[in-house]
Amino acid sequence: MTAFTAFLAVATHRSFRSAAAELNITPSAISHAIKALEQRLGARLFNRTTRSVSLSDAGERLAEKLRPAMASIEEALQSVDAGADVPRGTIRINASEGAIRLVLKPVMARFLQLYPQVHLDIVSDGRLDDIVSNGFDAGIRLAEAVPRDMVAVAVTAAMRFAVVASPEYLRARTRPMRPLDLHQHDCIRFRFESGAIYRWEFERQGTTERVNVSGPMTLTDQPLMVDAAMEGIGIAFVPEHLAAQPLADGRLLRLLEDWCPEFPGLALYYPGHRYVPPGLKALISLIRTEAPGAPFAGEAGAVRRC
Repeated sequence: MTAFTAFLAVATHRSFRSAAAELNITPSAISHAIKALEQRLGARLFNRTTRSVSLSDAGERLAEKLRPAMASIEEALQSVDAGADVPRGTIRINASEGAIRLVLKPVMARFLQLYPQVHLDIVSDGRLDDIVSNGFDAGIRLAEAVPRDMVAVAVTAAMRFAVVASPEYLRARTRPMRPLDLHQHDCIRFRFESGAIYRWEFERQGTTERVNVSGPMTLTDQPLMVDAAMEGIGIAFVPEHLAAQPLADGRLLRLLEDWCPEFPGLALYYPGHRYVPPGLKALISLIRTEAPGAPFAGEAGAVRRC
């Protein structure tokens, strides 16, 4: 372990204990390495309290410069091993919780059985961080949101959203016939990690409608939105696969279906100019053959979303 490796681990996790666990060393060893580096540089790299660890201004500058440099060193070392083509080492992936559940969870155990020399470091984050500057090998997000300078590989089939409500909720109410009718209903809203409230978006035969809905509940978790809809709290607008079972057994009813066309699904993406480690190639291959709803399209570029 180098002091720079320890520094980047703490910078990533914002925790000395978590960084120590990743590097399989003691927290005191991490602390000594950081202290020695700070003395060497003559600058404080972290602001520490009993409850939190954050980067200082000097630490932010060092991390910004160091991450791509360390990534280049790692790529150089991996390229030396590339002849053996044996997946090994750590693969860092940034994805939302929903993408992790849909794409990665179904294959994680199988992948690690097949490739025991690979360590998966998966970070749940819905903020669409810059994967290069933050030291990730790859990310997963909607294909349309992938930056154009990245290589994007489709990892799900096309997707749809569904407007759903329980029979109990609809029993005493008139069903909405078009999106603007939702203003007359209780709706379950979704809040992004940024704090923004999602504005429901619909399209039919070239006509687009966007609705700022209102209602008694706002959530940051889409499966909880499905649960709330089943409880009769209001109407939810969620990815179709999350509501598939309650729609099939009648606990939920679908609304405005003709206003919810398909759109390109999720893509795993990575920098096109970088060496792609065998472990990441193997993971992509497994996702595309074994994950539920896997596509079988080629690479996907940035595409539009209704």
